[in-house]
Amino acid sequence: MSQIVPLISSGTAGPLGVLHLPRLWLKASLNAAGKLHPDYPFCGSGYDQMTLDALGIKKDDFLAFINGQRPSYAQLEAWVAAYPGVNLTKANLYKHNASIMGYIHGDDVRKSVLAAAGLPDDGSVNPGAVDINNLDDWTSFWAAELK
Repeated sequence: MSQIVPLISSGTAGPLGVLHLPRLWLKASLNAAGKLHPDYPFCGSGYDQMTLDALGIKKDDFLAFINGQRPSYAQLEAWVAAYPGVNLTKANLYKHNASIMGYIHGDDVRKSVLAAAGLPDDGSVNPGAVDINNLDDWTSFWAAELK
């Protein structure tokens, strides 16, 4: 596989407890290696930017670290913890994680993802963006690698 669909969910957190950070690390790392599937932004304006903003990390600093160091996930979390002014309080992480889990895509995105997966848009699928994004990832992976 030369172009990889990132299959870590935004609903996954590492030891620091930050939802989406493992996925952001994976996408940025795959991009740095030239292996990220072209349908995926390596550091977009949605959950990626929400996560960086919640932590107080500048996007350029994050990408420079990923591109320059190619860190393991544990190394990334150590860097995040040491980042000047980072906000890792329980209250901040709770607020961030709740915003990740509580986000709901617009109807157009939900309808498109469900249609691509061959599922009805009848309310039977959880409308949360984490779940819709997971379904999109799995459908994209299947189409690119297994179909």
